[in-house]
Amino acid sequence: MWETKINPFKVFELRCKNTTYFGIGAINKIGDILEDLKKRGINKVILITGKSSYKISGAWDVVRPALEEKKVDFCIYDKVGPNPTVDMIEEAVEMAKSFGAQAVIGIGGGSPIDTAKSVAVLLEYKDRNARELYEQKFAPEKAVPIIAINLTHGTGTEVDRFAVATIPEKNYKPAIAYDCIYPLYSIDDPQLMTKLDKTQTVAVTVDALNHVTEASTTLVASPYSILTAQETVRLIAKYLPVAINEPQNLIARYYLLYASALAGISFDNGLLHLTHALEHPLSAVKPELPHGLGLGALLPAIVKTIYPYQAEVLASVYEPIVPNLKGVPSEAEFAAKKVEEWLFEMGCDKKLSDFGFSQSDVDNLVDLALETPSLGLLLSMSPVKATKEVIKKIYEESLYPMK
Repeated sequence: MWETKINPFKVFELRCKNTTYFGIGAINKIGDILEDLKKRGINKVILITGKSSYKISGAWDVVRPALEEKKVDFCIYDKVGPNPTVDMIEEAVEMAKSFGAQAVIGIGGGSPIDTAKSVAVLLEYKDRNARELYEQKFAPEKAVPIIAINLTHGTGTEVDRFAVATIPEKNYKPAIAYDCIYPLYSIDDPQLMTKLDKTQTVAVTVDALNHVTEASTTLVASPYSILTAQETVRLIAKYLPVAINEPQNLIARYYLLYASALAGISFDNGLLHLTHALEHPLSAVKPELPHGLGLGALLPAIVKTIYPYQAEVLASVYEPIVPNLKGVPSEAEFAAKKVEEWLFEMGCDKKLSDFGFSQSDVDNLVDLALETPSLGLLLSMSPVKATKEVIKKIYEESLYPMK
């Protein structure tokens, strides 16, 4: 295959709305990025990250010397956890204001980078707070420059205009989408991802798989979102098993990272619908639930639900995972079962009951899906009308493995 002819050490520029430096060694572009920030008059930044991944990955071994060499002063907010909250954002904003930060560098997966995007907005809108941002009390048109150093191959946030945070007291996990939160520059370096364990590797990749499942079947899907979805699934099917068995395999990490970026671009264009709208209440209620595994638990039931309305598209997109689908509505249940079998083979084998959910939780989850700010827009993009009954049935069918 042509992938074997590509030199993964050749860093290239993936141009979408931002510029992403992509390839093994791309982390070394941080010096050029800091130089550009200096030309813009920026000499103070806040780094937003988790407790340890920025060090374990090796990113910090390159970023810190570059900051010192370019004489860019920095402070670090390193308290971002999985499924970040508006309170974490507020803490980081206060630190950034006190320090006088003029730009934000997010180092991590979706959680730190989404938090960085939110902080960047609130450094421009100093009279607003994170709850107002995520309850959509205002629509920002500007943010300080954002640099994203990505450490996972799943979220796609380094190439898109989306961010997510939880409002804990309401169990809301809304999403925002504004042009001003596209990163100015991003770094996608697969060598920073070889420390991901098997569960993390699977979870983040399943996130990318869901991005394209939805982006290729929304009411605003386009040939572009479908084409990027097809390539994303082909690469995931080929390289996820390799990465699981050979965590240090840089070629596998390279193409999973490329698949993730494609998926981010795909849903930046085609948007999302049911899987993400229904997962957000799950990880809002149980913040310890990895986002990708929650998506994986829901995916088979959602494939079953939407397949009759998008049979040809899904048959084409899922060909590498479920070959020889005919693209007819009657094979919806078969396709869903085969998707679940594949997920289980990859290690994404937990259903909602395994995460502590039961039938008694379903009505509350349905209400959260319908009431959480922004999720209504995602639901409105579904190829099947997302009624209360449809949502409830998906949650119920996701409690246990399909029979």
